[in-house]
Amino acid sequence: MAARTPIASADPAESRALNLLVSVCLVAVVLSAFLVIHSSHACRGLYAELQALEADQWFLQEDYSRLLLEESTWASHHRVEKVATGELQMHSPRMQELKVVTP
Repeated sequence: MAARTPIASADPAESRALNLLVSVCLVAVVLSAFLVIHSSHACRGLYAELQALEADQWFLQEDYSRLLLEESTWASHHRVEKVATGELQMHSPRMQELKVVTP
């Protein structure tokens, strides 16, 4: 069996530079992981807010549709004529009440 010989150690300056590089890479990886976690959390929060806003939009659209239907009911010709004749005592003009204006 061959005896193991220790690998000749590199220059101490190179060893420190390599350790510093490894440390910087490790910090960069950990920082990157935390930023991914933060980004995912923010994305989920914004998606939840989007869903809530879409639900609000749906309810507002339903209310708007009901209001349009109610408005068309209140503004129907039959109802307007009924209110005009019944409550306001209005009537169509008679032939004697008509006047033709010419320029």
